[in-house]
Amino acid sequence: MAIKQELEKKVRRTCLHDKHLALGAMMVEFGGFDMPLIYQSGILKEHQAVREHAGLFDVSHMGEVTVSGREAERYVNHIFTNDATGMAVGKILYGMMCYEDGGTVDDLLVYKTGEQDFFLVINAANIDKDWAWMQQHAEGFDIDLQNRSDHYGQLAVQGPEAEHIVEAVLGLPCKELTFYTAKTIEAPSGAAGGTVILSRTGYTGEDGFEIYGSHDFIRECWDKLIAAGVQPCGLGCRDTLRFEVGLPLYGDELSEQISPVMAGLTMFVKFGKPDFIGREALLKQKTEGTARRLVGIELHDKAIPRHGYTVLSADGQPIGEVTTGYHAPSTDKSVCMALVDTAYAALGTDVLIQIRKKTFPGTVVRKQFYAKNYKK
Repeated sequence: MAIKQELEKKVRRTCLHDKHLALGAMMVEFGGFDMPLIYQSGILKEHQAVREHAGLFDVSHMGEVTVSGREAERYVNHIFTNDATGMAVGKILYGMMCYEDGGTVDDLLVYKTGEQDFFLVINAANIDKDWAWMQQHAEGFDIDLQNRSDHYGQLAVQGPEAEHIVEAVLGLPCKELTFYTAKTIEAPSGAAGGTVILSRTGYTGEDGFEIYGSHDFIRECWDKLIAAGVQPCGLGCRDTLRFEVGLPLYGDELSEQISPVMAGLTMFVKFGKPDFIGREALLKQKTEGTARRLVGIELHDKAIPRHGYTVLSADGQPIGEVTTGYHAPSTDKSVCMALVDTAYAALGTDVLIQIRKKTFPGTVVRKQFYAKNYKK
């Protein structure tokens, strides 16, 4: 009993935890947080709501780190694979932090919030690791580095009706934001108050907005959106949505063993900028190739591949493992992403997937199983 109580103490809760329980959500541990997996409506309804209307996600478990000061840009470029040089205030970049050997520390978003100010959004499961790594590599830079993860709550409103909902229900002006831009504003009059960061990125393949603010403000926004009938969505459909459009999840498609080059994310690695951590290893991988590559696979029947299942060549030899797999709700097809030997990564290659004691045929296809519908 003492061990169980100790484990329970270590699992954190977001500022909306009680709201999820009140809605009857099924809760699971994810990234050290007690998070909603699905609500009573079910994963398919949640998934469909985002694709056709809009869905509401609690993403307060994500981490936030601020970098400010005279050498903030130089520091960000040192730890980040993308190029922050000359970023306009309000711009957002996606990229990775890598180890010297090219393995991935984390994938993240970098917001330019001021002339010498950056706002980094990192994965919940990696907050402590990332923070320690960032501090370790901050030596010698004239910057102020702050872990603000406990300060912010965060909501995501995703779907084709997201813009109208954020404007009409929350009173937050978002129409002028273009894809991968953000702005910092004061909370609307009468709200819980404080500074709000509003951005337009998304992790679902649909148009969408992220709202960062104080815990009280985020709770207030949640209540307004639920009262307006916006569908609450859990981690279950967040995963099916991002997977269908080929977006990676750290721990599945990226890890200490899976580099951005192996994952097919080389476009977010800018080799032309000043030196950054992992550059030489990643350049070697790009130039010489990698032993394995991330691919998409479509099965020929309804069997469902899962993370960790073995991928075999057509003649039955092990060639890789599934990273994420589902029967995709939007396409009605059984598909997966998998890390396979490069010799079998070409489009059209026939493979087999071991599912329990049987093997099921499939074909290597593009990793994007469903077309993105971002507003650009």
